[in-house]
Amino acid sequence: MTDTPSKKSTNTLWHSATVTRERREQQNGHKSVVLWFTGLSGAGKSTLAHAVEEHLHQHGLSTFVLDGDNIRHGLCRDLGFSESDRKENIRRISELARLMIEAGVITLTAFISPFIAERQLAKTLVPLGDFIEIYCFCPLNVCEQRDVKGLYKKARRGEIKEFTGISSPYQEPDNPDLRIDTSALSLDESVQLVISLLREKHILS
Repeated sequence: MTDTPSKKSTNTLWHSATVTRERREQQNGHKSVVLWFTGLSGAGKSTLAHAVEEHLHQHGLSTFVLDGDNIRHGLCRDLGFSESDRKENIRRISELARLMIEAGVITLTAFISPFIAERQLAKTLVPLGDFIEIYCFCPLNVCEQRDVKGLYKKARRGEIKEFTGISSPYQEPDNPDLRIDTSALSLDESVQLVISLLREKHILS
């Protein structure tokens, strides 16, 4: 890992664009926001995020999903899974999500993001009210039963170090905007909960 939250670029000046967030939102016909899906591996974060995006896209909204695995193929491919690398991973995603808000897009992030402090950092980087935390709750034993990647089995055998839920903690959100029990609700039911929340917050009409 080469970057740390404390390092800052020198000899740079922020350039203010003439095309503003407000103008982009007006052109898109909706507000921009970050939907931050968090939860254990196998809790259904990516599945739900993409299903919500599909619903929004079909209704003509501008969206983009930042998926944990996809991000590690490019932007964060130099990072491992140590605690410090995980923190840096979330810091980079948080900065990217902030830019996506300025682009006028509804951004859906699907990351374990196990630490409260890093999720709080992500929240503070975007304007007040533009960060919606969605906790995909799922009991550990159910996540292990799903285990489509076989990661829990490897973690149980000690082949993966610092694996969230097994050898590294997952800190549950204290007060998420929405808590969805993905072990009890269907995908369609979960999607509707998210859409209802967006309407309540006047993101959608």
